[in-house]
Amino acid sequence: MLGLILGAAPALAAVEQCRFIQAKPEREACYQRQEKELAAKRKPAPAANTRATETLEQMRREDDAVYKSLRGICRGC
Repeated sequence: MLGLILGAAPALAAVEQCRFIQAKPEREACYQRQEKELAAKRKPAPAANTRATETLEQMRREDDAVYKSLRGICRGC
């Protein structure tokens, strides 16, 4: 338990250090860097979702082509 607490302390210190920077432009830059890092961590993996969407669109195009070819068949012959 103690190891967990000590291991988490540096991570918290990195987040808290911006607050102690006296110069406002440097402090703002620190907050912006942290915001970018957090945004990068929160991004979902779009690769799997994009692949599934592409597959569905391809299947729809193929289905449309089959339906169009079936309409040309003479049903009453």
